[in-house]
Amino acid sequence: MADETSPPTRLNTSVPHPARVYDYWLGGKDNFAADREVAEAVKSASPGVVQGVRDNRAFLGRAVRFLAEEGITQFLDIGTGIPTRGNTHEVAQAVNPAARVVYVDNDPIVMVHARALLRSAPEGRTAYVEADLRDPDAILEHPDTLATLDFGRPIGLVIVGTLMYIKDEDDPFGVVKRYTDALVPGSYLAVSHVTGDFAPESLTAFAEAYNAGSVPLVLRTGAEISRFFEGFELVEPGLAALGEWRPAPDDVPLPADHVHGAYGVVGRKL
Repeated sequence: MADETSPPTRLNTSVPHPARVYDYWLGGKDNFAADREVAEAVKSASPGVVQGVRDNRAFLGRAVRFLAEEGITQFLDIGTGIPTRGNTHEVAQAVNPAARVVYVDNDPIVMVHARALLRSAPEGRTAYVEADLRDPDAILEHPDTLATLDFGRPIGLVIVGTLMYIKDEDDPFGVVKRYTDALVPGSYLAVSHVTGDFAPESLTAFAEAYNAGSVPLVLRTGAEISRFFEGFELVEPGLAALGEWRPAPDDVPLPADHVHGAYGVVGRKL
C-alpha cells in the first residue's frame, strides 16, 4: 500500500478517487483506505469488475496502437490514471518513437508518478498537466499542452475509463465537444465507458456500490455514448463491447460467460 503518513500536497486520502480505486483493482500499491473500501464494495456487488478494468486497459493499448499505425503522432490522454504497463506513450512510441503525448489527471498522486515514470523515447516527448476533464480551457490552453502538441495537425484524443465519472449536470457532452472542436479533421477520439446495456442487473449494482462510496458513476447507453462522436466517423467495428473492439490475433478468446460492462469506440473527425 502507499505510505499514508506523507501524502503529496493537496492529496486528500480520506476521499476515494477513481484512479486509485482502479489502481487497487489492478494490484497496484498507490491507494488508500478510502479507495480500498470502495473497491471492495464494488467488487462484492459486481465480481466481474476486475476483469472489466483489465479489458479497459487492453482496449487502451489496442486503440492507441491503431491510431499510431494510422499515422497519429500526437496524443492527449485525459484521465491518465496511475501508470502501469502499456501506457499511452509506450504503445505509441513503439510504433513511432517521435510520438508526443500529454497526460492529464486531476489526482496529484497520479501526476507525481507520471512525472517520475512516464519517460519519453529521446525522439518524442511527454508532458503532464494536473487538471480536471471538466475544465477544457485549463487543459487546452496549458503552456505544457501547447508546447507539446500542434493543434494545426491531427491529434488522438484519448478519454478512456473517465467519462462515466462526469455527472449529467456537469454536461459531459458539452465538455467533450469543447475538446473535439479544438481538433482538426483527421483527428481521432477514443472513448471507453461503462454501460448497463449488456448486463443491467450486475452493472446497476456496480454503479450503486460506487455511488454509495461517494464516487459518482453514471451508466450510459450505447446511444448516449454515441453522442460524444457527433461529427466523427466511427472506425470499424463501431460501438463495441471492450473485448470485441479489434482484438489482436493472438488475444485469448473471451469465454462464453464473459460479462461485458463497457463499450469501446474510436472515431475519426470529418
